[in-house]
Formats: sequence, structure tokens, C-alpha cells
Amino acid sequence: MEILRATRTAQQAAAYYVRIQAMARKHRIPLDAEFDEHDTPLTHYIVVMDDFLPVATCRLYGLDRQHVMLGRIVVLPEYRHQGLGTRVVQEAETWAKDLGYTTAVLESRDNKIPFYEQLGYVADMSAPLVGETFTCYRMEKTLV
Repeated sequence: MEILRATRTAQQAAAYYVRIQAMARKHRIPLDAEFDEHDTPLTHYIVVMDDFLPVATCRLYGLDRQHVMLGRIVVLPEYRHQGLGTRVVQEAETWAKDLGYTTAVLESRDNKIPFYEQLGYVADMSAPLVGETFTCYRMEKTLV
């Protein structure tokens, strides 16, 4: 498995492929909802490749000078439970630190909170973010 910081169009397309397969297709999320104003040529993406096949991804973009949003963290179902989600998040955090961010933020589905807690994130359970598809909670981690 190769973890890439997607800096070329084809690599960004790989990130989109994973999201379409795992989110739009599986959860029937319309493309207009899955791909939003934060998906631009300037957005940063991490992609995990299994030979030529993209199998996992994460999107990151700045919220302000200190905070970076990690999102659209997806691993294809047949590649889950192999540590790829952890590796994607860790590479996104490393890239965020390289870019000068000090705090990572993400919005986790309620059933994924324990996964992110194992990675050092702390959930704010007081304010659920109720969307059309999932209920999520904001989580933060100081990047050191």
C-alpha cells in the first residue's frame, strides 16, 4: 500500500473515486451533497493506493490559521480493519502540521467516535450536528 499526498489531478480523482464508491454508492448520498464547496483544486487530499486502485482517502482544508478540518475519511469496505483509516488520518495530521496548523478538527459519525478517540481526538457531545444522512459530533486534537 502506498500513501500519497494528492498533488496531481489524477490523484485527486482517486480520492473522489473512493468517496463515490464508499459513500455515494453505499449510502446513496447524492453527488451534490458528497462534493461541496470544500472540494476544489486547492483542497488537500490523502489517498491510499493498492497498486493502481485507490482504496482510502481523507480531505483536509484550513478553517483558519490554526485549525484544519479533516473530513471525508473513507476506506473502501473490502479494505477496512487493516489499519488504513489510522494511517490516512495520521498522514493527514502530518501534512497539516507541515502546513503550519496546530489543531485538527473533524466531524465524526456517532458510531465512529471510539475510533477517533483512540487517535487522540476529543468529542464535543453537547452539540450534535444532525445532517440528512448522519448525526455527527465535532472532535478536536492538538497537533504536536
